[in-house]
Amino acid sequence: MSKPADLGSLKIGSYILLPVGDQATGEPCRIVEYDTSKPGKHGAAKARIVGVGVFDNQKRPHVGPVSMQVHVPLIDKRTGQIISIIGQTIQIMDSETFETIDVALVEDEIDGKLENGQNVEYWKVMDRTKIMRIKS
Repeated sequence: MSKPADLGSLKIGSYILLPVGDQATGEPCRIVEYDTSKPGKHGAAKARIVGVGVFDNQKRPHVGPVSMQVHVPLIDKRTGQIISIIGQTIQIMDSETFETIDVALVEDEIDGKLENGQNVEYWKVMDRTKIMRIKS
């Protein structure tokens, strides 16, 4: 799920869906570089952004007019407790709804530091889930 926004209203640290190949929806990315140029004689002001993928950490450049409509992903940040770790799959029980979900994607900084019983913050973005950090 996403919502529309003007490219000119975004800033560094915002999230955006950047197109990947012929994929219709796009990849959720965090903006790490943002630069605008002033309008010229024959056109509108342009925004140049570089986004880093939330799930794959790839840099993706994008250029467009500041009035261009882009999509901003809706990020559902939740907390849960680790129930079990089986290979690369981690089973988490949500702290609010008590439902269990299986997560395979883990932020690089905390990979290998997870243990049973720990509370973690996980993000649900565009029908995918990733563990982002350990809650203390």
